[in-house]
Amino acid sequence: MTLLESINSPKDLKQLSFRELEQLCSEIRSFLIDNVSKTGGHLASNLGIVELTVAMLRVFDLPYDKIIYDVGHQSYVHKLLTGRYGRFSTLRTFNGLSGFPKRAESEYDCFDTGHSSTSISAALGMARAAKLSGEHRNIIALFGDGALTGGMMYEAINDAGHAKLPLILVLNDNAMSISKNVGGIARHLRRLRMHPAYRRSKDAIEALLTHIPLLGSPLLKLMRIIKDSVRTYIVPSNLFDALGLKYFGPVDGHNISELISAFERIKSEKTTAILHVQTIKGKGYFPAEQNPSKFHGIGKFDPETGSTSPSKPTYSSVFGEELVSLAESNDKIAAITGAMPSGTGLEAFAKKFKQRFFDVGIAEQHGVTLSAGLAAAGYIPVIPLYSTFLQRAYDQVLHDVCLQNLHVIFPIDRAGIVGADGETHQGVYDISYLSHMPNMAILSPDNFSEFRQMLRYAVEVHNGPIAIRYPRGSFEAEYPHEPFVFGKAVTVTEGSGVSIVCSGRMVGHSLKVNHLLKSYGIKCEIIALPTIRPLDAESILASARKCGRMITIEDNVRTGGIGSAIASLLMENGVNIRFKIFAFPDEPIVHGSVEELDKKYGVDAASIASEVYKWLK
Repeated sequence: MTLLESINSPKDLKQLSFRELEQLCSEIRSFLIDNVSKTGGHLASNLGIVELTVAMLRVFDLPYDKIIYDVGHQSYVHKLLTGRYGRFSTLRTFNGLSGFPKRAESEYDCFDTGHSSTSISAALGMARAAKLSGEHRNIIALFGDGALTGGMMYEAINDAGHAKLPLILVLNDNAMSISKNVGGIARHLRRLRMHPAYRRSKDAIEALLTHIPLLGSPLLKLMRIIKDSVRTYIVPSNLFDALGLKYFGPVDGHNISELISAFERIKSEKTTAILHVQTIKGKGYFPAEQNPSKFHGIGKFDPETGSTSPSKPTYSSVFGEELVSLAESNDKIAAITGAMPSGTGLEAFAKKFKQRFFDVGIAEQHGVTLSAGLAAAGYIPVIPLYSTFLQRAYDQVLHDVCLQNLHVIFPIDRAGIVGADGETHQGVYDISYLSHMPNMAILSPDNFSEFRQMLRYAVEVHNGPIAIRYPRGSFEAEYPHEPFVFGKAVTVTEGSGVSIVCSGRMVGHSLKVNHLLKSYGIKCEIIALPTIRPLDAESILASARKCGRMITIEDNVRTGGIGSAIASLLMENGVNIRFKIFAFPDEPIVHGSVEELDKKYGVDAASIASEVYKWLK
């Protein structure tokens, strides 16, 4: 039996020697590489915090003490050491372990996290609750330095700085978020961690004092005063001190004894303190250390070489190619990213048009209003964001873009079901939260050619805010396509049995439904909506009157989606027909493959065809 197999809870870590803890860390890395190569997942970030997680679970008393993992994809080691080793092969699979902390999954997971920069706010809330209840818990927030590019962190630090509650903030400084960190905060951290004079002075003082016999508390206090004074003298611009936090570090994030010592020391402080830990993203696995962005979130790979299967063209890659082509002939196009140039397909644009590319960090709110400013000054900003991250900037889209009718283009990547990342990342809300915004147009392609046409229209013709939502991956619906015309629906098949209104990925589902229902003598009329808003009312109403029965299929939640909009259209025009909506329910959508989730929620072709047949009969 390996050491890892013998760990059933964090209490088991307290019995191990430092040498055994180092062996455990080595076993964890080997286990993660082997398992994630089979399931896919977030590898590099978890390899980077093995020692850090082990040290926290060794020092603190979970589940009484609480650890909040910012973003949450860096919680794999935590899961392994809190009783979930035996289920780890089910990671990110349907009915298996989540790739993120889940309160419903374990008592050791105290807060669900999937988006960045939320940990300090949640931890401060728990610290205040502990004080109100008269409890003496240690509350720890662990966040990467990429989280510090999000403004919510500073709102929380500003609050925590004057609250003076016993709160431990752990800065995992690996110089990365998903892509390389940018901005003033990254530069500030580089100064802190690279200042050799501070590290030499600190080490020399500690070495001197440890050789003096009978070290008592007065001398320990003196050592701390000297250390803080040296740091203040050499590195006077410590951002965290200025914000009211007691700063400790930097500490080697791969030295288990140094980490344990630091945590033992810091938990004795009865105020808000921050421990600055330096780690290497992808530590211990050469391919991940060399290419941490690739191994941040990766599918199945060869653990020996780190190689993956050749990738097909995706909507993200097609977007990147088309935007470069457009920008070559239009110097008013600018691209904005929220720390994800690789994830959204902007790497080529960033290299070719450096002056027109802006990485704002994990700061979607700022990115959207920055885009509004560019648009107001006569530029054409294109800000691709994952659907789940665009919702973080809801107010900015409405207040700063739509109310002023500014020409900002929102390519919405990962719209609809994204699969294994689960409920915090499913993109099934964007139609609902954009459809009621004034001046906003919404497009949705069902193949690459149509997507290219839509992007060209959005850049060269449209006036005002416009969103183009597209799924993850390479899906394309196969039927004779007509050229894209803004605001115009497309009759994919003609029929009279039932009218199917659909858009994007669900056009493919509708074609399969039509094929299945033909065997029962039911011929469907399929109306595809390349333009979701504004609706082509004339085409929809004509099909409804012709067939007398209509269904809508969409990869969005029911409330506020395409079905809701068409139901209102029919009612307002006095068209009284049988009508049914196929969409995702208004509940958290679990993790699993796209196919498994479609089936679970009844929006796969077989389920829809069966339901429609029973409904019509």
